[in-house]
Amino acid sequence: MILSAAASGTAACSSNTDEQDIARALRRPITALPVDRAGMMRELVRYATLAPSSHNTQCWTFHLQDGSIAITPDLMRRCPSVDPDDHHLYVSLGCAAENLAHAALANGLQAVVRFDPTGAGTVMVSLDATKPTTSALFQAIPQRQCTRGDYDGRPISNEELHLLERAGTGNGVRVLLLTERAVMEMVLEYVVSGNTAQMNDPAFIEELTAWIRFGADEAARAGDGLFAGASGNPAMPRWLGRRMMGLFFTPTSENDRYARQIRNSAGIAVFVGDVSDKAHWIEAGRCYERFALQATALGIRNAFVNQPVEVGAIRPRFASALGLGGKRPDLVVRFGRGPAMPLSMRRPVQAVLA
Repeated sequence: MILSAAASGTAACSSNTDEQDIARALRRPITALPVDRAGMMRELVRYATLAPSSHNTQCWTFHLQDGSIAITPDLMRRCPSVDPDDHHLYVSLGCAAENLAHAALANGLQAVVRFDPTGAGTVMVSLDATKPTTSALFQAIPQRQCTRGDYDGRPISNEELHLLERAGTGNGVRVLLLTERAVMEMVLEYVVSGNTAQMNDPAFIEELTAWIRFGADEAARAGDGLFAGASGNPAMPRWLGRRMMGLFFTPTSENDRYARQIRNSAGIAVFVGDVSDKAHWIEAGRCYERFALQATALGIRNAFVNQPVEVGAIRPRFASALGLGGKRPDLVVRFGRGPAMPLSMRRPVQAVLA
């Protein structure tokens, strides 16, 4: 998904202040919903769009209905190279639905989420009046980010691990929290294998490059994609960014970066569904988003290292190494404490409404 890293580099990011001001404004907290129902629904959609999505494609369309919001996949924003079966796309819809549910409850609406498998597949979110309940997860939505920087390497407490495990468990989806260094090194081997395969695939590189926003102005203008600054890379014009990728974005440099960052993480979370179908992929997205929001509330960062589940030839071997039998691992996430990174962009609400 999310979910792949942007171009590698050694210089620190010099993010454009205006672009970051826009990104922060997009994440302004809901203080009071508009009185009119249409305005209220648009604010709920805004919070839903703060969810992560594969390559930050924001591959969703929201349909405002009487008493409900339907989320449908935007198939024009597919990533067929990294996500040929649309697994990450449907995970992304689940992430958005989870944000929407928390925002609705905080504002007096109980959300019931269900999957309609007809057509391309729709996530239906019905909304019924209830008592407003504000949670720490709701409050974490504007601060949550996939933090692709270095962490401090310190372990987190058993109590925190329990909270993360509870948040990341759902209907037919569970999360494995791996904190033993030997097991993390095993996962790293699969990350490196997957990353090497992807880096040697011209179609993957071309698709990734198309979604990288090398400069702050480009990121602000597009409102989507992987802003180079959000991965700790220097902002630069697109023509220069493409040239720098050709020089420095190599399997060796990326593998070294992933090795360093997994080794300075507190642990790795692997999300696993009982069944590999769209309904469970959406549920995996909901579970991951709860995990990420709970981590944010605890001051814990996280970032995807999904290469072992994205390369079809490697995924079954990775599942076997984890003792999953025939089950498909959905997501791989490193977590730990570290500094925040520059924020990624989002498209305006009107751009994602049907």
